[in-house]
Amino acid sequence: MDIKILKDKNNPLLNRRELDFTVKYEGSTPSRSDVKNKLAAMLNAPLELLVIQRIKTEYGMQESKGYAKLYEDAERMKEVEQAYVLKRNGAPGSEAE
Repeated sequence: MDIKILKDKNNPLLNRRELDFTVKYEGSTPSRSDVKNKLAAMLNAPLELLVIQRIKTEYGMQESKGYAKLYEDAERMKEVEQAYVLKRNGAPGSEAE
């Protein structure tokens, strides 16, 4: 699996970085958690502050396009993100909200 960051934008108003990326792979489509782990390792960022908003794969392609957000702190992330997005990304404490 190879991840390439296409766009890296800083959003100081929401205390986060916004990333557009592509994932090239062979075989089956990688899971959201696999992509999240690899992206966090590439950015040298804490896994719990990274939120993958979407990953889209076109039929028959071995490439996916995605959009992720890397927050500076967990409190701001919980204020801004919707509960279902946090739950989808496996954020701690997201089930209670």
